Amino acid sequence: MSLRQQLEFVLLAAVWGASFLFMRVSAPEFGPLPLMLVRCAVGAVVLLPIAATRQGGRRLAVDAKAHGGAVLMAGVLNSAIPFAMFGFAALWLTAGFSSILNATAPIFGAIVGYFWFRDRLTAWRAAGLAIGIAGVVVLSWDKVSFREGDGGGWAVLACLAATFCYGIAGNFAKRHLTRIDPLTVAAGSQVGAAMVLLPPGLALWPVAAPSGPAWAAALVLGAVCTGLAYVLFFRLIANVSSSAALSVTYLIPLFGIAWGWIFLSEALELSMLSGGAIVILGTVLATGVWSPTTRPPTVATAPDEPDNQPRS
Repeated sequence: MSLRQQLEFVLLAAVWGASFLFMRVSAPEFGPLPLMLVRCAVGAVVLLPIAATRQGGRRLAVDAKAHGGAVLMAGVLNSAIPFAMFGFAALWLTAGFSSILNATAPIFGAIVGYFWFRDRLTAWRAAGLAIGIAGVVVLSWDKVSFREGDGGGWAVLACLAATFCYGIAGNFAKRHLTRIDPLTVAAGSQVGAAMVLLPPGLALWPVAAPSGPAWAAALVLGAVCTGLAYVLFFRLIANVSSSAALSVTYLIPLFGIAWGWIFLSEALELSMLSGGAIVILGTVLATGVWSPTTRPPTVATAPDEPDNQPRS
C-alpha cells in the first residue's frame, strides 16, 4: 500500500471501530430495531447517489431489476439481521467487547465455506478455528449469564449470531453477486435492509423522543460508519486487493476498545484483552492469511476478487 492507502486503511478501521461506540450511545434510547432502521436508511441515502453516479441511473435500474432478489438477501444477511443483533448486544456489552466478537466473522465465513463450497481446510486453518473458539470462551467466560435481568449471555449469543450471518453473507456473495458492481450491492443492500426493518422499526419506535446526542450518534452511524465507510472500503479493494482490504477486520477491535475506553470510560479487562488476542490469532490462521508454513510467493498473482462484504 502507498502511504495514502495505509492512512485510508487505518481510517476505515477507526470508523468501523467507532460504530460500536455509537451503537452503545444510541441503542438504549432508540432500541435495536429502530436504531438500525435509521442506520440503514441513512446509509442508503448516502450510497444511492454515489452508486448512481458511478454506474449511471439506467445501469443501476437494470441491475436492480435483474438481481433485486439476491441484493435483498444480501441486505438481510449482511445488514438487517447482524446490525439488529449488535444493536441488542450494545444494551449489555461494552463497545470494545462487541468489536472483538465482530472479529469472529471470518471464522464463521471459513466454516460456512467448508460446508457450502467444500473449501479446503488445512491443518493450520482448522487449528485457527479451534483457537478462535477458545478465544471466544476466554473472552465471554464471565459474561455468559442467562439469569433474569442479566442479558449478558444473550448479548454474546446475539453477536455470534451476527457474525455467523456475516459468514453466510460472504459466501452468498461469492455465489450470486460477483458480477455486480460492489458499490451497487452495498447501496442496494442498505435499501433492502431498510425495507425489511421498516415495519418492526416503526412498531417499536420509542415513545420518548431520543435525545440530541442519541440522534447524532445514530446519524453518524448511518452516514459515516455505513455509507462513507463502504465507499472507502471499496476504494481500497479497487486500489489494493480484497484480501488486503478485508484485513481491516483485525484492526477494528483495537479501535473499538480504544474508543470505548476514551469516550465511555470502559474498563480494560485482562480477560477481554487476552481473549481478544486469541480470537485475532485464530481468525488470522482460520482465514489462511498467515500460517507458520507460509512462504512468500515467487510469482506475481492477480488481485483477489472482492466478496462485497465489509464487516462492521
